Amino acid sequence: MGSVVDAANKEVNGTSSAKKPTVIFVLAGGPGSGKGTQCAYIVEHFGYTHLSAGDLLRAEIKSGSENGTMIQNMIKEGKIVPSEVTIKLLQKAIQENGNDKFLIDGFPRNEENRAAFEKVTEIEPKFVLFFDCPEEEMERRLLGRNQGREDDNIETIRKRFKVFLESSLPVIQYYEAKGKVRKIHAAKPIDDVFQEVKAVFSPEAEKVAGQWHLY
Repeated sequence: MGSVVDAANKEVNGTSSAKKPTVIFVLAGGPGSGKGTQCAYIVEHFGYTHLSAGDLLRAEIKSGSENGTMIQNMIKEGKIVPSEVTIKLLQKAIQENGNDKFLIDGFPRNEENRAAFEKVTEIEPKFVLFFDCPEEEMERRLLGRNQGREDDNIETIRKRFKVFLESSLPVIQYYEAKGKVRKIHAAKPIDDVFQEVKAVFSPEAEKVAGQWHLY
């Protein structure tokens, strides 16, 4: 009799009992950290699907949907797009994809994003991949690849870095307390950075996950 009840409960709570996808949050202090390049390598070498919160919002706007128009208007008015809107786009992308391993890039940006994501999706990330790159190095990289708009670039980096310290750092600290942060020293050359990334994704790293700490 119990087994019938259990089966019925599983049927009713299909979303809860179904195997949840593996999610890794990818965060960095600002543009020029190299996380986009590293995400592409992770996709190629480890079979993850890369989901960028920003790209999903832009695609929704481009689609001309009612939701997209709402997002566009909010951005134009300088308002922050509600967490639930971004989370629903991420959730839809996860559900429509045949993969079960995802890199979520550029989200959560703050504690409210984080709490809402876990509540709405009932998914807790496997870990947070944090690309730690000094502000000066990000400036140097962006100035090297974008000649002619140096002031704008530096201003953008400094604003993003300030926002990171105020909003995103608490997210890193929250997951660090749970032993879920993998810090990558992103100021090194691309191949050297990927060696660090590969070490994080190797089976051996899984066994000693509890020993990783921010420092």
